[in-house]
Amino acid sequence: MTPFFALLSRDIRLAVRAGGGAALALAFFACVVTLVPLGVGADLKLLARIAGGVLWVAAVLAALLSLDRLFQADYEDGSLDLIALSPLSLEATALAKIAAHWLATGLPLTVLSALLAVLFDLSSTGTAALVVSLLIGTPAVSAIGGVGAALTLSIRRGGLILPLIVLPLLAPCVIFGSGAVLAAEDGLANGAFLFLAAFSLLSVVLSPFAAAASVRLNLTT
Repeated sequence: MTPFFALLSRDIRLAVRAGGGAALALAFFACVVTLVPLGVGADLKLLARIAGGVLWVAAVLAALLSLDRLFQADYEDGSLDLIALSPLSLEATALAKIAAHWLATGLPLTVLSALLAVLFDLSSTGTAALVVSLLIGTPAVSAIGGVGAALTLSIRRGGLILPLIVLPLLAPCVIFGSGAVLAAEDGLANGAFLFLAAFSLLSVVLSPFAAAASVRLNLTT
């Protein structure tokens, strides 16, 4: 597992450096979430009702900002060919890159969401539900985004096509994630967490294989 953790550590370092995209994703997330209350107005009840949906949509869009470079940078400088020839399988390589993206982007977005929830006057129960839903659901965003990044690997300006591929597949995350927050805010029985966890687990398990197959196809053509 040493090559796996070495690749994971390398990708995290690259993501947090200038130009890596992690800081850009956080800044974008904060800007979008801050602007929405200014546009909607001071109706606190309305803001609390839409908080889950707004924060989830903003988190998904922010995560997409850094996904196009998940494999692209290594593909352009030839590092991906060397990684493919290493003892580490392409499936493990894809898993390491997906995990690095989540640790550098998804996890910080989750932590930041707890602070930004104050702008929407979310209750402590709603804020806790928001954080838990993002903690459960953002791995699926990184996983499915990793497949999209692998599919558009050899396409010029593939970053423009990536959202069109990934966003429809992430609809269940947004639906169940925002639904969990709204149910918690209303004090209702919350089964959305179970559906979100099942979707996220399935995505994380299957995505490395799909991403590896896409990378293998791009490297051999």
